[in-house]
Amino acid sequence: MLPSISTTCFSTFLCLIIVLGELAAQDLRTDSLTPTQENPCLKEKTTTCGECIAISTLCAFCTDAEYDTNNYPRCDLLTTHQKLINDKPRCKDIVNPSSVLTKSGDERLVDGDRNKYAVQIRPQEIDLELRPNDPQNFELTFRLAENYPVDLYYLMDLSNSMADDKEKLASLGVKIAEDMSTITKNFKLGFGSFVDKVVMPYVSTAPNKINNPCPGCEKAYGFRNVMKLDINSTIFRDKVRAAKVSGNLDAPEGGFDAIMQAVACESEIGWRNRSRRMLLFSTDAGFHYAGDGKLGGIVKPNDGDCHLSGSGMYTESSNQDYPSISQVAVKAKEKNVNIIFAVTADQKPIYDQLKPIIAGSETGVLASDSQNIVKLVRDNYLAITSKVELIVENSDNVDVKFKSRCKGSVLEATNKCENLSIGESVKFNVTLEVKNCPPKGEEDKILKIKPVGLYDTLTIKLRIKCECDCESEKEREDNKNHVNCNYNGTFVCGMCVCNEPFFGEKCDCDKGTGTIADKERECIQDKNTTIICNGRGECNCGKCTCRERQKGTSQFYTGTFCECDDYSCPYFSGLICGGLSRGQCNCGTCECQPGFTGKNCGCSTDNSTCMYNGELCNGQGTCECGKCTCTNPKYFGPQCQECDNCGDKQCRTHRDCALCTGFNSGDLTREQCEKQCGHTKAVPKLSNGITNCEFVDSNGCFIYFTYFYDKDNILKVEVQKDPECPPEVNVLAIVLGVIAGIVFFGVLLLLIWKLFTTISDKRELARFEKEAQNAKWDTGENPIYKKATSTYQNPVYGKK
Repeated sequence: MLPSISTTCFSTFLCLIIVLGELAAQDLRTDSLTPTQENPCLKEKTTTCGECIAISTLCAFCTDAEYDTNNYPRCDLLTTHQKLINDKPRCKDIVNPSSVLTKSGDERLVDGDRNKYAVQIRPQEIDLELRPNDPQNFELTFRLAENYPVDLYYLMDLSNSMADDKEKLASLGVKIAEDMSTITKNFKLGFGSFVDKVVMPYVSTAPNKINNPCPGCEKAYGFRNVMKLDINSTIFRDKVRAAKVSGNLDAPEGGFDAIMQAVACESEIGWRNRSRRMLLFSTDAGFHYAGDGKLGGIVKPNDGDCHLSGSGMYTESSNQDYPSISQVAVKAKEKNVNIIFAVTADQKPIYDQLKPIIAGSETGVLASDSQNIVKLVRDNYLAITSKVELIVENSDNVDVKFKSRCKGSVLEATNKCENLSIGESVKFNVTLEVKNCPPKGEEDKILKIKPVGLYDTLTIKLRIKCECDCESEKEREDNKNHVNCNYNGTFVCGMCVCNEPFFGEKCDCDKGTGTIADKERECIQDKNTTIICNGRGECNCGKCTCRERQKGTSQFYTGTFCECDDYSCPYFSGLICGGLSRGQCNCGTCECQPGFTGKNCGCSTDNSTCMYNGELCNGQGTCECGKCTCTNPKYFGPQCQECDNCGDKQCRTHRDCALCTGFNSGDLTREQCEKQCGHTKAVPKLSNGITNCEFVDSNGCFIYFTYFYDKDNILKVEVQKDPECPPEVNVLAIVLGVIAGIVFFGVLLLLIWKLFTTISDKRELARFEKEAQNAKWDTGENPIYKKATSTYQNPVYGKK
């Protein structure tokens, strides 16, 4: 019902506005289904409150102890539970919990300094009680802070081919620190080196090579932490300059061993907790990875732990295999380390393939002597810090979606934004949803949303609401052996959970030595199935309690197993079994009164309407329900009195009426015609009758008539007013037509002959003329004959 509206409206228009406003407000307050939507609360059979609320936010559970569970489910739409029945709500106690999101840590975003940490993500902590299928949204802000602490650990390949790079790096160490100070005031620099495992075939173990693999080289090693992270760039320069190169045999190096130790050994390297950790990996060669250790007889997998001695040397180099690419990727993600692969141009395509696998990594081309290292560090640092990519940890069974406008105006689904500047912020819309409840005991979990390579983290303490408050252990304990359960069970959310050996809605049934299944089998009619009470009722203490056919109709199923339906019999004239005067419905079948028969008692047993010539249906059919059903296919009509393909017998029966009515002829007198042929009439054109009849009169004219039965099975005969007489033959026209045809075809043949001869003559003439032109005649001239006259011309004649 609409909320009451005051009758003191100033005008009809004002009243209309108020009504529309109340309707709109009511639509906003009520969750409901559209007419075409299926009720999700009834799609799955639920037995507990927790199972109900996990289906949809539209579903609510009724915990009313007096609820009519025979006719209504406890789990139903909230709006349905609130409907009035006999001016009272269908359910008095409704449970419909909501998700609750609380920001328990929401510090403002600030820049960093030497004495304080930067805050780049907001909020920092959220407490969330999340109901399944109830998505919750919140806004997460990331701001790229100024003076964020930066730890740069330079990990260098010190095989012999990198000797010139080492010298250049030593001279540029101070320059790196100075350049980075323009970006952040809080910068530390460290240094480590690597070669390869000191076993064959990676390093020569010959006595004359093991300690001196090349002139001026030191003994090979796996990885050495030369300098812990420090703000003093001068120490970095001295340490790099003092380091010596070494040598190995094969082309790939043991760089992955070094990366794993540099990332895993946090305290030994000096990584700070709240800093941007960057590992600059410099080499001119490829890398060994998991499985390559077998070549040197090393089969123990890499454990990903720190194994550095007091002098900074990797102690398990010759005992553990190289780490895999995935191990390096997982460890870098775990420790928030961004890796920059500074490699020579010929190696860059190989290391480019690692970027999609190792989150937050970049690649850059290293000059032949590492002279571009300062620019490379700065460019890659800016490339890493100018983008933010959010990742989620421990999100099993939780669907997390991100949307952001980044630096544009279009909201799109993404967890990554690029081209950020120092001090610039971006906002992400985060949506969390749980589709299904996790296993019991796993409802509480902690999710973490964090930018790749950064310490900043949003911690979400998640509690998935998979049970109602009335199902808690405290409530169960307080409601043991409850009066509503006849002191034989625990009252939980308006229902009884019975103690052994009791069962039933009120725990009022004792299964004795049997089981609940044994009692339920007493309610099954067909023992080959498991359908209790034929799906039409509930089994209570081994007996069926039948429910209504349709709610609110007071029409119940009947029978020991609810197998009978006394309201589903066929109808006749709008009444079940034609009404009590004709029959009565008994378990889905009509029991007819005397004088009536048929499935719906709609047929009378009186056969008088089927009689013809003293026989039922003319002896050509059977009488059913007062009507004839002709068994002989030739016969038809209300009493099977008409015959198809039986000669002209039926036509002769109606011929006299047709002749006297249509043409005042025939054997019937005028009085007989009027008396016997009232069913016959003359029409301009015949209708589609059962049978069309025709007769030829003495003049050779055709007389047509037909007969049929109308909707009341009354015989009707129609005769065509105008007979169809054959036209007279025109002899003169036939003779003249024959003569004209002979003349026409004679002239046509002459013309064809003349055309043929003319074409033939022209062809002969053309052939003759062609032969005459091609003929050559002999002139008979003397080839040595000369004329007697000679002619001479005066060359100067006519010149002046």
